[in-house]
Amino acid sequence: MDRLQSMRVFQQVVDEGGFAAAARRLDMAPAAVTRLVVDLETHLGVRLLQRTTRRLSLTPAGEDYLSRVRSILEDIAEADASAQTHRKEMSGTMRVLAPPGIAAHVVAPAAARFQQVHPEVMFDIHVEDAADPAIEDYDMTLLPGTVSLRSGVVARTIIDTQIVFCASPHYLAAHGTPATPQDLAQHRMLRMRTPGVRLRPLVVVDPRKPGADIEIEVTAFMTANHSDTLLRAALEGAGITAQPEELIAPHLKSGNLQRVLAPWITARLTVVAALPSRKFMPARTRAFLDHLVEYAKRSVADVRAMDAPVKRAKK
Repeated sequence: MDRLQSMRVFQQVVDEGGFAAAARRLDMAPAAVTRLVVDLETHLGVRLLQRTTRRLSLTPAGEDYLSRVRSILEDIAEADASAQTHRKEMSGTMRVLAPPGIAAHVVAPAAARFQQVHPEVMFDIHVEDAADPAIEDYDMTLLPGTVSLRSGVVARTIIDTQIVFCASPHYLAAHGTPATPQDLAQHRMLRMRTPGVRLRPLVVVDPRKPGADIEIEVTAFMTANHSDTLLRAALEGAGITAQPEELIAPHLKSGNLQRVLAPWITARLTVVAALPSRKFMPARTRAFLDHLVEYAKRSVADVRAMDAPVKRAKK
């Protein structure tokens, strides 16, 4: 017996005042309506309706049962409506603004995985290093945590990571692996260049010892104002570069790059997602925000697990 269907039919019989009228409203055969009510009474072990040739009335048990059935069916209708509204909201277009490296290595793969679950959500990704982004023009803007945000803007940290040293296995096989920060002076370094700013000595930091920073004069065999350019060169064996863990996580996991000089880093990087307002935030935006945080967290967790020392079993 379909108990839910029987409950709906029972309620309709009462509301319509008879089996024939309920059958017409439900577009069912009168015999089917009668059978469902009888099956329900048999299941409950109590008569719900008093039937005569002229009228139909509820028994005391039927009155009590009907009040509960109405409440249950109303809850089910509300749940269905809520789910349908959520489905409709999980569609439409997400407009995202992000810097080049974050767009390519975090937003794009995270969006692709998000669409596997929510295929009706489309993405319009704008890639730009904007000094003063128009946050109100996008559903989500990713930017460095150092950027000042206007009042009313909602911000959530997406990435809080380290900028680590890495190189390809091919380069390390040919030139050796640096054992100390000072060894970097003997290697082919690939460095980020800020337009209009003179390249300074490389700062190397031990995150376990705050304040114990080291400055090293190194030769930059390649400079660029675009992190992906240096990453591509490192993958081809050009030298050692410094990149955020999240961005190079897939390459470290695949073995195309190897981290060197752990636990030494060159800086920390925080990326936040800025949204125009928490009020009236579409379901798709809220869901993608949560997804993006989890995606970045899993990426760096995988890398740090690889760096963790292997514990040997005690004999």
